[in-house]
Amino acid sequence: MAGTLNKVMLIGHLGDNVKMHYFEEGNSIGRFPLATNETFINKKTGERITNTEWHNIVVRNKLAEICEKYLTKGDKVYCEGRIKSRQWEQDGVTKYTTEIQVTDMTFLTTKKDLNQAKEGGNQNQIKEDNSVLKPSPKNEEEDLPF
Repeated sequence: MAGTLNKVMLIGHLGDNVKMHYFEEGNSIGRFPLATNETFINKKTGERITNTEWHNIVVRNKLAEICEKYLTKGDKVYCEGRIKSRQWEQDGVTKYTTEIQVTDMTFLTTKKDLNQAKEGGNQNQIKEDNSVLKPSPKNEEEDLPF
């Protein structure tokens, strides 16, 4: 392979609300932690173990503003972007961080959508792509498997 690839795809839950930073030129940056989980069963003890990995997410400009407006802690999102490491000096100490610079994002489930579904009872069902399914009237012919 002649080239290289730096691509990250994550599905996880926001660990905090989006923190925004605005610049004089009109640009903005939003940052938030994203948690992804891995669950497995310990073969020796039969215990279910969940490991959580935290990712530092960075979104820019219009995407950052949209995230700030619609996302809150606990919301589930799909993020696509690239890994970026950076360093800076603070009080004479060099600090390092690794971030995911997101270029594309899909909101999967938000607390707002889930609360609306609960208030309406079981009338609407929230799909992972954030669309709402309306119940259709019951018709016996629709229940046929063919």
